[in-house]
Amino acid sequence: MILGLALASTALVVLLPTKKAEGIPFWLTAYRHYEAYLPKIAAWNARHPDKQVAASLLHTRAFERRMLSGFLSETPLADLLESDVSVIPRAFLGPPEQIGFLDLTERLHAEGIYEQFNEPSFSFFTSRGRIYGLPHDVHPALLCYRADIVEAAGIDVSQIETWEDYFRVMQPLIQDLDGDGRPDRYLLEFSEYHTSEIIMLLLQNDGVLFDENDWPIFANERNAFTLATLTTWVTGPRRVTANTSGLGAHRQRLAGLVVGVIMPDWMLGYWKVENPQIGGKIKLMPLPAWEPGGRRTTVRGGTMIGINKKSPHIETCWEVMKYLYTSIEVAEQTYRDSSIISPVKALWDAPFYDEPDPFVCGQPSGRLYIEQAPHVPHRPSSPYNPVAEDYIGSVAMALRDYADEHRIYDVPRLQTEALRLLNEAQDGLRKLISRNVFLTEQRQQP
Repeated sequence: MILGLALASTALVVLLPTKKAEGIPFWLTAYRHYEAYLPKIAAWNARHPDKQVAASLLHTRAFERRMLSGFLSETPLADLLESDVSVIPRAFLGPPEQIGFLDLTERLHAEGIYEQFNEPSFSFFTSRGRIYGLPHDVHPALLCYRADIVEAAGIDVSQIETWEDYFRVMQPLIQDLDGDGRPDRYLLEFSEYHTSEIIMLLLQNDGVLFDENDWPIFANERNAFTLATLTTWVTGPRRVTANTSGLGAHRQRLAGLVVGVIMPDWMLGYWKVENPQIGGKIKLMPLPAWEPGGRRTTVRGGTMIGINKKSPHIETCWEVMKYLYTSIEVAEQTYRDSSIISPVKALWDAPFYDEPDPFVCGQPSGRLYIEQAPHVPHRPSSPYNPVAEDYIGSVAMALRDYADEHRIYDVPRLQTEALRLLNEAQDGLRKLISRNVFLTEQRQQP
């Protein structure tokens, strides 16, 4: 009976009518990007009947498997490929000649395309000095703060330039609201368990994770100082941060558990959908810097589009990439749907970026993000970057445990332990990378 059902279901699947997309295959993983592209792709196809493009939406993990399979074993693969920073660097595991994406470096400079885009946005898909894609976005981060709470307390945020200023000026807002002897409000949403937040702050403070040959060098004094400082934020007598997580996170934010949140542009778009009740209670401002005159933003996430170097349609793919990524219509829909700003500098003067945003009390949120776009830090494109981030996250948790166990809450002494832990983690990652013969040989070349 089971065998009969199996044969019958197989026959049914085989006989079901299927619709095969006609045109040059274009795989992508973000639904909102897909929606924004469809009208432009339809217009392209109408004007180029002999150069049709067929876009398909894939799950991120399926995209990753099929991308690597296509590059490494030449299984069928799309000509155009778009995905995010969690996937693309996996293609850089081997030597440059084995990277499956087309090297766009000369094209970008010869046509003046490189200068049209926000330069730091190329960093996470630039490997060993070669550029393999166009950036879809910038993802600068601002500080989102509860304007209703801050302004009711008479606090002037213009006094804030550094993180030290921020915690000093906002200190009166740490309050025990229910009389149980414990604070019910903290100044910043941050936790040593959230590795992505740690990396954002490391990058903001000019933290370096890898050298130009993808060799880990994150065990350095600057990163140790940053981690030691973050530890004093999350524990000890001067604790100023709280963790929100899970299904109740938006409710905790709405209740005022935290005053500030580090917010990339895409996160603002998510909040508009997931937590609309907080609209009109928040405002945006540049991130406090680590030191006077320092960087007032950071970055998280990112997406690129690239070309399969074995595509028989390379020139058409190149034209389609430019057509989609420099489109004012795509930029506007992406911004209105997701609050994501374009990396194309010529589009930054578009009037929709200056429209008052009622969600942030009428501020022009697009303009505020664009002002910080040129200052986002460069990000490593090493395929081992996710592993390095995990190692650093483990160091942050171990450092917090060390601080609590020994009752040490001053930065200089914590910095010494942070550097020791970073060196242990770095040694572990270097041993892992040393198994990759291609990268090891390349590093040894003069």
